[in-house]
Amino acid sequence: MDPRRGEERMSEKAVAAEGAEAPAKGGKRKLLLLALPVVLAAIGGGLWFTGILPKLLGMGGGEAAAEESAPAVAARPPVFFDMPEIVANLNAPGRRASYIRLRSKLELAKPEDAAAVQAALPRLLDLFTTYLREMRPEELRGSAGTQRLREELIARASLAAAPARVTDVLFTEILLQ
Repeated sequence: MDPRRGEERMSEKAVAAEGAEAPAKGGKRKLLLLALPVVLAAIGGGLWFTGILPKLLGMGGGEAAAEESAPAVAARPPVFFDMPEIVANLNAPGRRASYIRLRSKLELAKPEDAAAVQAALPRLLDLFTTYLREMRPEELRGSAGTQRLREELIARASLAAAPARVTDVLFTEILLQ
């Protein structure tokens, strides 16, 4: 045996051992590179939803901004406009007719909007009645149905009383028969 051959074999074994360690280190690096963004996103999300990050970024004044805006809203009392009672038949399948009786109030942005709503009242009643006639009784069931009805009536009221701004429709009575 040649002593140089033994050295070559030893160096081959050393190279093979180094090659085995290299993928293990590379695997740990890849895992670290993949896990680091996930960990940072989780920390950022936690800071955002606890309200710490928006305060640090100056985006939300938090409680101070809410306290400052609350007196401004409380200073102007809401303006309500009483809508006349609406009775309409619903789009019910079968022979049995279904009816809805609706009493509501419109919440307006400014007291001056009441005159515009009063002038547009015939158009409002027409839009509300035609929309109600197309509804099926099962669409009005539950709180989700009531909320959809509210959103649709707000959209129609805002359209009909165009310069006036309708902020909400409040139901005082909904009767399905």
